[in-house]
Amino acid sequence: MAIVIAGLMIAVAIVYSVGKESIPQANLGKTVNEPSEATDNIRPFSSSDHILGNANAPVKIVEFSDTECPFCKRFHSTMHRIVKDYDGKVAWVYRHFPLDSLHSKARTEAKATECANELGGNSKFWSYLDRLFEVTPSNNGLDLAELPRIAEYVGLPRDSFEKCLNSAKHDERVQTDSQDAIASGGEGTPYSIIIGPKGKRVAINGAQDYPFVKAAIDALNGK
Repeated sequence: MAIVIAGLMIAVAIVYSVGKESIPQANLGKTVNEPSEATDNIRPFSSSDHILGNANAPVKIVEFSDTECPFCKRFHSTMHRIVKDYDGKVAWVYRHFPLDSLHSKARTEAKATECANELGGNSKFWSYLDRLFEVTPSNNGLDLAELPRIAEYVGLPRDSFEKCLNSAKHDERVQTDSQDAIASGGEGTPYSIIIGPKGKRVAINGAQDYPFVKAAIDALNGK
């Protein structure tokens, strides 16, 4: 009995530690494949992607994320550590996956990061995203009045930023990323796909910890 209880406690701990925000099934559409098969559907990389690290790195991790997801906030720190520790051998590709039914503000925040990219390029995109995750309490708790303040904090012109944010110019990009997430097997956030040097792929569901992500990368590298 003691062994059974201990096993149940461990199982609960694992579920909690790798938590994710999930989409209600009604929002998934009719063509969602199993992650093991669907990873092949991921959109090819392009110059429009937001990449942190060496763009020519042999391993790329595509993360689909929601800026109001508390698990995404936690995983964001893990991914920064991965990119730093692998020093040019792993690149992080960020794509949007706002879960509208859970976080009504996340889509606007995703557009805000695109405005930062428009006004300041890839470096400002990442600076803005980092700051947004730093200040948001998650779970739709960020006051959207903070968005232009974050822009100023990272050195962007507020007037131009607000004009961009109030337009619809980046709506399509955010929607395209979201559709890519679902087509690739995403059913919640964070959802990540690691692509190895020979095209091998593995999906990561939820905010897995650093050792888990590292082990997945090393396995794809044949270590």
